[in-house]
Amino acid sequence: MSVEYLKKATRSAEMEQNDLRETVQSMLDAIEAGGDETALEYARELDKWDGPAQISPEGIEQAKNEVPERLRSDIQFAHDNIRRFAEKQKATISDSEMEIQPGFFAGQKHIPVSSAGCYVPGGRYSHVASAIMTITTAKVAGVRQIAACSPPKPGIGVPPAILYTMDLCGADRILAMGGVQAIAAMTFGLFGLPRADILVGPGNQYVAEAKRLLFGRVGIDMFAGPTDSLIVADRTADPKMVAQDLVGQAEHGYNSPVWLVTDDRKLAQAVMELVPQMIASLPELNASSAKAAWRDYAEVILCKDRQQMADVADRYAPEHLHVQAADLDWWLDRLTTYGSLFLGEETTVPFGDKAAGPNHVLPTSGAARYTGGLSVHKYMKTVTWQRSTRDGARRMAEATARISRLEGMEGHARSADIRLAKFFPGETFDV
Repeated sequence: MSVEYLKKATRSAEMEQNDLRETVQSMLDAIEAGGDETALEYARELDKWDGPAQISPEGIEQAKNEVPERLRSDIQFAHDNIRRFAEKQKATISDSEMEIQPGFFAGQKHIPVSSAGCYVPGGRYSHVASAIMTITTAKVAGVRQIAACSPPKPGIGVPPAILYTMDLCGADRILAMGGVQAIAAMTFGLFGLPRADILVGPGNQYVAEAKRLLFGRVGIDMFAGPTDSLIVADRTADPKMVAQDLVGQAEHGYNSPVWLVTDDRKLAQAVMELVPQMIASLPELNASSAKAAWRDYAEVILCKDRQQMADVADRYAPEHLHVQAADLDWWLDRLTTYGSLFLGEETTVPFGDKAAGPNHVLPTSGAARYTGGLSVHKYMKTVTWQRSTRDGARRMAEATARISRLEGMEGHARSADIRLAKFFPGETFDV
């Protein structure tokens, strides 16, 4: 039995890929040439902000005092969870060494990058959680210099809760700047920032395109598209819970796909009836995004059994994969392709988005086929080394010389020859 689409998307993220390359590239070129002043000009035009770019210690301290105690407690709770999870990740990384051949040693080390630029969105939504996810993880990884940027609100600046969070998590420098100009500032080392070795964090299509264009001269966490979520649900699932979780993810944006994969037609029909009602009850701005996402991008897929459901989930490679079905251990063992996995109705994607511990900067648009999400590993370089005794170099040099000559690389071969001649004078080698 092939899968049956009870609801099929009429649009895809690929259809919405505007050609931003020329616009963003011209901005990057202008800022690199013009430096701080050009970045400030863009900030005045696009962020509607004419205040200072860099937040002073006094400004950060003032922001702390403006954040209510309960919210500070919640932010600290989330920060603690994310920090401890990142520390557990780091504990899985260890340097190693082995004796490849007698007298010849090789190993690897894990070295954090020197500087990171963390982008924290602040347009329609103030993403406090993104500050925790990006800055905290960099700090745990051992990054020495962490810069953070977030768009200021006209006449207000960066919201106090975001400033408080950036400081709590360990940002060394904070800029009130958004969009391409913020990405450029961190990449080019403007306003006294260190040049970023890696850029991380979600953002709008202009931010994503700027990171894409700069990739190579600077590292990035991943190429980002619209956020997406897939729910796998069987007859044991609660239709209201499934519907609400779909709606909750659809409110991210008009082009944020949500998918339901099920083997129960009755459940699918109930969810399809509930979703429009739940969307209608949202605040107007949220409802507008969720309605468009559900109408144009959502899909409801009916499968014959759980094996087919798992096959579909793997094929979609969702950013978020939520299983609301029986036998959770089977799903944990079987599923292979996702950014982050949520098992059971007792958890939900928003837990992961805001406070649970695992990072919420995750692969979108099917990128979960080849990469995971942001972690301490993304901030670290795995590098290798080697050393040898003279006796250990003998067999290595002979093999290297012969292989090099087979490949036509005489210069390489002679680098091996000269060592044989020096370390073993008077001996003859068949190289």
